[in-house]
Amino acid sequence: MKHPAIHGLYAITDPALIPDRQLLPAAEAALRGGARLLQYRDKTATPAQRRHRASQLQTLCRQYGALFLVNDDPALAADIEADGVHIGQSDGGIARARQRLGPGKIIGVTCHGDLTLAEQAAEGGADYVAFGRFFPSRTKPQAPPADSAILQQARKRLAIPLVAIGGIDAGNGGRLLEQGADALAVIHALFSSPAPEHVEQAARRLAALFVTG
Repeated sequence: MKHPAIHGLYAITDPALIPDRQLLPAAEAALRGGARLLQYRDKTATPAQRRHRASQLQTLCRQYGALFLVNDDPALAADIEADGVHIGQSDGGIARARQRLGPGKIIGVTCHGDLTLAEQAAEGGADYVAFGRFFPSRTKPQAPPADSAILQQARKRLAIPLVAIGGIDAGNGGRLLEQGADALAVIHALFSSPAPEHVEQAARRLAALFVTG
C-alpha cells in the first residue's frame, strides 16, 4: 500500500453535531479513544474560522500521532501543512489538488459505489478511495447506497487503501473490514453526543474492531 498509515478508525467532524466550543475536546476524545485519522469537515464556517480550527486540529493530531486531513479544500490543507485532503467527484480533481499540496501528501477521493471511479482515481494518483454509504446515514441520508461487495472487488483490483463510510458503527463495521476495508470513516456514531467521555467510549468500541476483526 502506498500509505499504510491509512488504516483504522477515521473520524470526521461535523459542525451540525459538534458545537464550536466542543470541537477540540470532542476531537481529542476521538483520538484518545483510538482514531488514527481525523478529517476536518465544515462547509458553514468562514475562511478565517476554518483556518483557525484546522490549525488547532492539526496540532492535536500531531500530538497523538494521527493523520490530519481537510475536506474539499486543498488550498487550506496546503496552507496549514495538513497531511492531506479528501475530495469528492466535483471538487477540482486529483491533479489540481496535487499541484496545491505537492508530492508526499495524501489525497483521498469519494467514489460512492462505483469501481470505475475508484480505478480512475487510483490511476490519477489518489492515495486512497472511499466507498459508501453502506448503511443508512444520518449525516448524508441522500447519499447513494453502496453494496459491500464492492470492497471485495476493489481489494482485488486496487493496491491503495480502501475507506468505508456511511452509517458505520461498532455493530456493523466489522463486516466491512472482513470485506476488505482498511479504514472505517465515522461521523454520527462518534459525535452524536459530543461530550468527550461519550466520544472516547464510542471511539474505543470502533477501534477495537481493528484488533479483534
